[in-house]
Amino acid sequence: MAKKGLTELECKNAQPGSKRYRLADTGGLYMEIWPNGSRYWRFKYRYLGKEKLLALGVYPLITLREAREARDIAKKKVFSGVDPSAAKKREKQLAILNSENTFEAVAREWHSQQKERWSEVHSRNVLNLLELNIFPHLGSRPIADLTAPELLSVLRKVEKRGAAYLSNRIKQICGQVLRYGIATGRGLRDHAADIKGALKATKVEHFAALDIREMPEFLAALDKNSARLYERTRRAIRLLMLTFVRTTELIEAKWEEFDLENAVWEIPAERMKMSKPHIVPLSRQAIALLKEQQAETAIFKNCPWVFPSQIKPLNPMSNNTVLFAIGRLGYKGRMTGHGFRALAMTTIKEKLGYRHEVVDRQLAHAPASKVDRAYDRAKFLDDRKKMMEEWADYLDAIVSKNQVIQENLKRRA
Repeated sequence: MAKKGLTELECKNAQPGSKRYRLADTGGLYMEIWPNGSRYWRFKYRYLGKEKLLALGVYPLITLREAREARDIAKKKVFSGVDPSAAKKREKQLAILNSENTFEAVAREWHSQQKERWSEVHSRNVLNLLELNIFPHLGSRPIADLTAPELLSVLRKVEKRGAAYLSNRIKQICGQVLRYGIATGRGLRDHAADIKGALKATKVEHFAALDIREMPEFLAALDKNSARLYERTRRAIRLLMLTFVRTTELIEAKWEEFDLENAVWEIPAERMKMSKPHIVPLSRQAIALLKEQQAETAIFKNCPWVFPSQIKPLNPMSNNTVLFAIGRLGYKGRMTGHGFRALAMTTIKEKLGYRHEVVDRQLAHAPASKVDRAYDRAKFLDDRKKMMEEWADYLDAIVSKNQVIQENLKRRA
């Protein structure tokens, strides 16, 4: 008569003894009861003439029915010539490998490989985009298991926020990570390339910038300060106007970069977009603002930042502080911190009569062609010093006279 096998009641009532013992079921399955009361499912089978054991889990987490189903799956593997114990070990090793080769792990490794050739700002921006938009959704996925629809779904979340350009930028970054995964033997496919055309096409949008004719009104609003902006925020906006550096270059400026006595600010290469040090001649108006800022922040001992955060002084001012402040002045969508660069470029050429190359170098743009870059030795520093003074005077004239001053300034005299 065939063995009947265990019942759920027998499994539940199995009591520990002084030694380990077994309760046999059928087909090689049995329960092993330990002196401490633990109960384990085991499957005994033969493979290539050798007796072997396969652990199937712990009772009651794995019920009798589930243990029998696992036994039957293992028996089918034996029948098809596969050792279920060895297969389980391979699956465990693959799971461990996948946990080490998640999209986030590979992305962070790729980022660490790239950041030495990037500026500090660019490096941080790339990582922030991944941390905020990709890692929460796909970071724990093994990079080899990632699919194109998964990536597209996450990128469309960004797109639905009204950030179509950003979603395409993040897709480009993900594509670089996926290709790095392929090159290092952990990824299988560049799914960013697979979803080409699935996101909304974007056109290049220039930063919002005021026309010089709108500046009297803007400067009046900044002076009146009905928005009740902090003084250091207003100084930051004014210095952006006077120096037309990038917003991140200003808010992350450190006092060690400034020589107020000689009226010069040298931004180190690691903070510049083009990874080259940049000299900013300082007008007397800029010097005055910096001295005011120096006096205000003197209370923060050992703080290196020219514009520390109002809330967390050990950190620099947030990049959004300037943008939000401009919005509170009533110019949301009409002006940005970056817009001062476009304003200066246009106005200095058209109204102050400076050559494009002079303004371009002050904006820290790279020469357009490779030949120009190779032979670019002219920094136009003397011209730039005069230009920065005249630009500051020009802005002062707008405030004091509420009009654009004569184009034939005395600098040519």
